[in-house]
This record gives sequence, C-alpha cells and structure tokens, in this order.
Amino acid sequence: MLDDAEDQLETLGPLQVLRVKGDPDAPTIVLFHGYGASAFDLFPIHDVLVTDQKFNWIFPHGHLQVPIMPGYTGRAWFPIDMVALQEAIRNNDFRNFANRDPEGLDVAREASLLMLQALGVPWDQLILGGFSQGAMLSTDITLRNEKTPKGQIILSGSLVNEALWSTLAPQKSNLRFFQSHGEQDPILGYANAKKLEKLLRDSGLLGEFIGFPGGHEIPHIVLQGMSRYLNSLS
Repeated sequence: MLDDAEDQLETLGPLQVLRVKGDPDAPTIVLFHGYGASAFDLFPIHDVLVTDQKFNWIFPHGHLQVPIMPGYTGRAWFPIDMVALQEAIRNNDFRNFANRDPEGLDVAREASLLMLQALGVPWDQLILGGFSQGAMLSTDITLRNEKTPKGQIILSGSLVNEALWSTLAPQKSNLRFFQSHGEQDPILGYANAKKLEKLLRDSGLLGEFIGFPGGHEIPHIVLQGMSRYLNSLS
C-alpha cells in the first residue's frame, strides 16, 4: 500500500525507519506503529506536538508485511490471528496477553534492539514508545533491557507476560511514563491497560494515565498529554 513512499525510508540494522532530525543535542523519540500500519502512520505526530525542544524522531517500519484488505498490505511487529480477533470483537471478548508473550515478540524485540544499536543514541537520551502492538513491543524492550531510557510512551498498549514484567519493572523505578487508552477500545481492552498502569505504579514508576471516551485511537487530548509529558522530560 505504501510502496510508493518507501524510498523515504533508511536502513538501521535489520529495520527500515523514517527519520526526522531535530536539535542534535535533544533526545530521540522512537515510536513503533501498530498492526497493519507503517512507519508513516505515526509520522504526523512529530509535527503537531507542542514541545520546548526540537526532538529527533525515529519511526521504525515493521519487519512483517501483512494483508489488511484485498490489494493492500501493511506492516506489523508480530502476527495477529485476524479471524480470532474479529470473533473476539463480536463477542466483546478483549484480546489478553497478560499470561504470555505474543508469538513473534522475541523476533521483533531482537530486531529492534539491533536497530537501536545501529542508531547509536545513548539510552538516557532515548524515549521509547508506540501504539497498540508497537506500545507492547516498546514496553517489553524497556523492561527487559539493563539500561533505562529517558522516557516511555504507551499509546493504547496492553499488559504482556505479567509474571515477567512484574519482576522487571521495579528495576525501572526511576523511569517516568506516559500512558493513554480508550475506554471503549474494542481491540485491546481498557481493563488490561489499567492493570499495566497498576503494575508500573506498584513497581515504583511515576507517570500519567489518560483515559478517554473513545476507541483504539490517538485523540487530541492524548497529543496534549504527550506534549506535556515530553516537556516535563526536558
């Protein structure tokens, strides 16, 4: 679907990324897109946030190509059983990854770590984040890594592998996070997002959670919150 724009991507390690250069002395925000999207999906965010610093941005392009409708493809970080997802939506039975790692998350994590290594930005100057499965991936990367990034942005993400994350999160108690989730999200339920918030807070992390009356999306109130959060990290 986005083949005509992919010449704008550059290669970092095993992944392609869309890069926006800001102030060389400012932190770098790495924002992972959701299932069926691409590096270009979250790209407009960099231009609408109101921040004191001109941040550098990296928008990674999912390594998996997935069909999203006849004749159109998108990108993903790990596969989703679309038939099971559609059935879950019909039955109001939200997807739950709290007791396991999604299949393929380990591959996405290793590829992303190699990309970050190739990027060469110190971890204390990285702000990691993402939307949906991109948020799950970025949170997993942060919690599993020995080094702590400057910040963590969790947009419509969910709790993954609660047993493991609950043991790792206390090691990141000096990390401040920003999280948002739609109260009527039909894809990843609001309750599991709140469970993730509780896990992080119980582990000593400080952060802001914005719940909004909407679905699987990034409304204006979240963009305002992101701006406020990023300015607080300056």
